[in-house]
Amino acid sequence: MSALDGKTIAILATNGFEQSELEVPRDRLAAAGATVHVVSPESGEITGWDGDNWGRPVRVDRDLAGADAADYDALVLPGGQINPDLLRVEPAAVALVSAFWAAGKPIGAICHAPWLLVEADVVRGRRVTSYPSIRTDLRNAGGEWEESEVVIDQGLITSRHPGDLDAFCDKLVEEIGEGRHHDRAA
Repeated sequence: MSALDGKTIAILATNGFEQSELEVPRDRLAAAGATVHVVSPESGEITGWDGDNWGRPVRVDRDLAGADAADYDALVLPGGQINPDLLRVEPAAVALVSAFWAAGKPIGAICHAPWLLVEADVVRGRRVTSYPSIRTDLRNAGGEWEESEVVIDQGLITSRHPGDLDAFCDKLVEEIGEGRHHDRAA
């Protein structure tokens, strides 16, 4: 039996996601036994950003409008600059992040993806990390930013950049596999 057998995980993304920050967690979570759905406001395919140009397309499994946190055990938010900047002004995307948080389910966010956590008012009072250029945004939103490859606080798993993907994915598998419900009312 694999660590994530029976678990279903949503990866919320749109065009301009950092290629490795979607593909590596998707593949690692699936290899650990999870069913993984790419959820997007776009249909068909979305295209990543890889280095300094557009990357490869990734198939969208579920339309954001039809996505419900109740159908999933966890949420993963890949970064890149374009992807989270587009999603944080999308009310349905922010609502989905809020629903996962309110339900006490694990949320992983890497690179610039914590911008979505700021919009959903998730970082207030939480230890987090991110791409260094948005640390002030996280601090201004009430987060306790630290320079670490991965930070975990009440099922919120954050990392800085693609160089942290191994540690990020290891902690995603661990947190999701434990199946703990986090009471985040405090």
